[in-house]
Amino acid sequence: MTQSDGFARIGIAARRRPSGLLAPMVWLAGLIASAAALVVGAVLAIFTAAAVAIFALCAGVVVFFAGLAMRARRNGRSNRRADDPEVIEAHKVGGTWVAYGWDRSAR
Repeated sequence: MTQSDGFARIGIAARRRPSGLLAPMVWLAGLIASAAALVVGAVLAIFTAAAVAIFALCAGVVVFFAGLAMRARRNGRSNRRADDPEVIEAHKVGGTWVAYGWDRSAR
């Protein structure tokens, strides 16, 4: 392996630090790149939080409408039974059941 080989200088000890007038420019470029990465990360975090909030809002609306549908289904079923001529109304009085409406069609 010779010194002219490009892969021979891989490693921590082989790193070269710029010196002279180039050193502050490299440091400043690294600082600007770090700040840009920080800003991009913050913007992406805000977009992610907004997306999660929108998903939660949509899920809440779906659950709300599902609750309304279940309530309407439950109320519709009880109204259907009251209109059915085969269903009679009964109440427990004391120890016996008293039925009303079983002979309505005979009246």
